[in-house]
Amino acid sequence: MSPTPVEPPENPVARVVVDVSLPHLDRPFDYAVTAAQDLDAVPGARVRVRFAGKLRDGFILERAADTDHAGTLAPLYKVVSAEPVLTPEVDRLVRSVADHYAGSYADVLRLAVPPRHAATEKATRPQRPPVAPQPGDGPFAGYPTGPAFLAALRRGDSPRAAWQLMPAADPVGDWAAGLATAAAATLEAGRGSLLIVPDLRDLDRLRVACRELLGEQGFVALTADLGPAARYRAFLAAVRGDVRVVIGTRAAAFAPVRDLSLVALYDDGDDLLAEQRAPYPHAREVLAIRAADVGAAVLIAGYSRSCEVQRMVNRQWLIPLVAERGQLRRTAPRTRIAADTDQALARDPAARAARLPHDVFETIRVGLAAGPVLVQVPRAGYLTSLVCQDCREPVRCGHCHGPVRAGRADHGADDYGRTVMLSCRWCGRMLPQWQCPTCGFRRWRAPVVGAARTAEELGRAFPSTTVRQSMGGSVLDRVPSTPALVVATPGAEPPADDGYAAAVLLDTGLMLLRADLRASEEGLRRWLNVTALVRPGEQGGTVIAVGDTGSRPLQALVRTDPAGFAARELAERAEARFPPAVKLITVDGRTESLADFTGLLEPPEPTEILGPVELGPNATGDVMINRLTLRSPLTVGNRLTAAVKAVSATRSAKKAEGALRIQVDPVEIG
Repeated sequence: MSPTPVEPPENPVARVVVDVSLPHLDRPFDYAVTAAQDLDAVPGARVRVRFAGKLRDGFILERAADTDHAGTLAPLYKVVSAEPVLTPEVDRLVRSVADHYAGSYADVLRLAVPPRHAATEKATRPQRPPVAPQPGDGPFAGYPTGPAFLAALRRGDSPRAAWQLMPAADPVGDWAAGLATAAAATLEAGRGSLLIVPDLRDLDRLRVACRELLGEQGFVALTADLGPAARYRAFLAAVRGDVRVVIGTRAAAFAPVRDLSLVALYDDGDDLLAEQRAPYPHAREVLAIRAADVGAAVLIAGYSRSCEVQRMVNRQWLIPLVAERGQLRRTAPRTRIAADTDQALARDPAARAARLPHDVFETIRVGLAAGPVLVQVPRAGYLTSLVCQDCREPVRCGHCHGPVRAGRADHGADDYGRTVMLSCRWCGRMLPQWQCPTCGFRRWRAPVVGAARTAEELGRAFPSTTVRQSMGGSVLDRVPSTPALVVATPGAEPPADDGYAAAVLLDTGLMLLRADLRASEEGLRRWLNVTALVRPGEQGGTVIAVGDTGSRPLQALVRTDPAGFAARELAERAEARFPPAVKLITVDGRTESLADFTGLLEPPEPTEILGPVELGPNATGDVMINRLTLRSPLTVGNRLTAAVKAVSATRSAKKAEGALRIQVDPVEIG
């Protein structure tokens, strides 16, 4: 008996994206689908293909009836799994993010789709009960436009808001409850939500809030820190539509949420939201690109406001969701700067020069009578910039406004007998006759951070008080409401049961002197996050900062005005041509590689090319790394990114020696 003939596939061509990061191969390739593979070779399925003589992993993007390839197509080597794990929406997102950051599709795809766990994929699909979200407005009830925002989500609309949280240990400032409430409102409309936070501590807090409103089975947590099986199980629950709410860290920004209608992000200024692998995408930008593509609602929440979010507000892409000023004054802790009055200076004449002035000890003493007191100390080892010896203004290049460094001079000494020379980190210009543009002084200094003694000093000052430390590899989860001193570094501050009675911000000037454009923005963000752990002003909550009373970030902290500070900061960056008011791309590599890159680059006008300048040796110490900085107006930013990506493809095709590290809109600029 002759075998039953097999019908040829209706669409015999599979367009496959191959796991190859070479820029000149950043496109799909066509393969033939055999009759035996027809049913399993669905769009989104994992496959193995022969590429350049080797077997490589890939994903089917689509099936087609014909191809532009002139010769005979090679068949798919194997369909690894018929599970469609790459959805069309995520495919578009991956391509958009790769183009936005001058990266390759394959590099972004590795961030979007986790490795397969065969046993988990073949296991019986778990049954999840229907989710009945708890109704209510939660923290949004304390904001004038909060209930309207939730009502829009329940209708299935797509509002976009920058939620300025009230910084206090009060229900109206509970960001986790707010994000869970927004997800529940979206779920009432039968739509999906994606909630992103910076780290695992925040994720644990959000998990508790979602459990209260959505139930244990109403959501999944997706993060790279999960084991292979748990991560893939959560991923499958999302891609199959078993759950409509996904929470996670930056790795979850690409999660395949079914019927996505809300993307939410907490504390977008946290640098943990920036991916550390090429092409270094930021979760905020990934979510913005995704929301624009699918028409989803957007909620970016934070106690502070980044310049990137302020720019979105200025463009009216985001609408501010803020509290009434009167409510903010009643709820926020009472915040002041040490030695800010003539009376305080008369009592303690050395207050402005002291690291621990009398006002600090008085605040701690009063606070300990009511509960725990938090003391924030800048982390030892922060990179600080050079400052004017007289007025403490950061030293900047007069040509490009870039940061300045000090190095040993090749010959002689400067006018003050120092065998060092100033040079710009961006454009490389030497600055032998630097003069402060603010006060005219010509001397500069490099402050040194030293905060290791703080816990011991406070322990001696308050001998009968428990002193707890939270820093480095020993971060406390929570502290009880009993009186105690808690000394913590930025980002390691543990919440307290019922909130802290008081908080002290030490060495604020040192936090502002990091060699980074975002130092002031980051300092205010850190301080407001501490303020949010303190009891409301109505309950006696107090925050005191030790620093310059004229400091703009500290004044914004006292006024609880992060929006005003962000608006002014953005305006000044626009004047000085700094991101996000301009497009900035850095290219790091060997001198020869950068010269080759510059020779091939055809940047749009007007584009500034700054450098190259030396950064220092590589990790092994055998190669000197240099940096080239490209800067252009936003109007031609996309063209500049495309030009940089084209050079990468050209160098890849001709197998040019010397790898280059390209970062578009880098988080750290210094």
